[in-house]
Amino acid sequence: MAAQTTRGCAFQCAAELGPFGSLGSLWSFTLRLFVGAATPNYASRIPPVIGLALEKSTRHPPLFRPQSGLSYIVSPHSPNAPPPYTGSMERTILNPRHACLLLILGFFTVHPPLAHAWGDEGHCIINRLAIFNLPSDAPAFLRSEAAIREIEYLGPEPDRWRSPSEPELVDAQAPEHFIDLELADALGPLPHRRFDFEAKVFAAGERPEKIGLQPWQTTEVWERLKAALRAYRHLAASGQDTAPVEQAAIFYAGWLGHYVGDGSQPLHTTIRYNGWVGANPNGYTTAHQIHWEFEGPFIGANIHPPQVQALIAPLQPIQGDVFDPYVAYLRQSATQVEQVYMFEKSGGFTGAGSAQSRDFAAERLAAGASMLRDLIYSAWLQSAIPVKSPWEAQ
Repeated sequence: MAAQTTRGCAFQCAAELGPFGSLGSLWSFTLRLFVGAATPNYASRIPPVIGLALEKSTRHPPLFRPQSGLSYIVSPHSPNAPPPYTGSMERTILNPRHACLLLILGFFTVHPPLAHAWGDEGHCIINRLAIFNLPSDAPAFLRSEAAIREIEYLGPEPDRWRSPSEPELVDAQAPEHFIDLELADALGPLPHRRFDFEAKVFAAGERPEKIGLQPWQTTEVWERLKAALRAYRHLAASGQDTAPVEQAAIFYAGWLGHYVGDGSQPLHTTIRYNGWVGANPNGYTTAHQIHWEFEGPFIGANIHPPQVQALIAPLQPIQGDVFDPYVAYLRQSATQVEQVYMFEKSGGFTGAGSAQSRDFAAERLAAGASMLRDLIYSAWLQSAIPVKSPWEAQ
């Protein structure tokens, strides 16, 4: 997909409303209207969109505060369009009060709200609950409320790197969000190192970006986190300032969370990522919308942190190399691909869906949060193992 230049208009208005439900909090809203071309993703079939972004900032209880950065989407092509491009936007000269009123009335008249979910809310839930469930012997700086907020914000971060304004970045990192296990397994056992896998792919006459690089990216970011935590231990032991390395570790933990979250979504592990392909005796949908229907409006409208927290698995630290356990996690997600299609066929992602489809979605988010917690804690434990410096290793 060729890079596109996107222009838009934006305005802001703010209002305070409260109490909201049982949270008793005040919400500050910023509304932005923008028109532009969507970012190409690995599906490469995202139409141009007109979007309304709703941003929130407020005081909330530590765990179950509403997530930031919700977006509501209106598409001229599809009522289930993927998230819009939200890069830099030019301001337009509008009376803010009139603009807000017109936008709100017009938007809710023409289209019901669709929540920007697994790319935003779902990822935020996964990251927040992973840190919330770290054991007490994990570093205190990682478990602070400030760190939780930052790691939560970073949940959708790699999806923010999909703007057509950065085409090289889009091309380089898009394959890191998925792996089509059917295609990868056809090449034999998965090697632990990215370049070894890419060599196998090229030798077979295929392209790595068509198959996906998810487990290698996840492992590499995890190793960055482990290295940062090792540096933290060294600086803390020698009485030096640890603030800079704490920020680095927080960033790596949040960045890691995005890919681990992607791995809990079954449609990120298969060639059937957005419509059934191949033999189809059960008549599953072949339309290119199931991916967004599941992880977008359905998750956003129906799945909330308390549901997910109730399904968090017991802590399972990983000893040694994490690649094989992580691939096993991806394979477990892949076993749920057909279940996603079964729910779609029965209307499980329409409106409130069913109790079974809601439980399924919450379980998938809990699987992501549990694995992320385990990986972060394992990085902390393994960071205590003495290693040679990079110069000594040479």
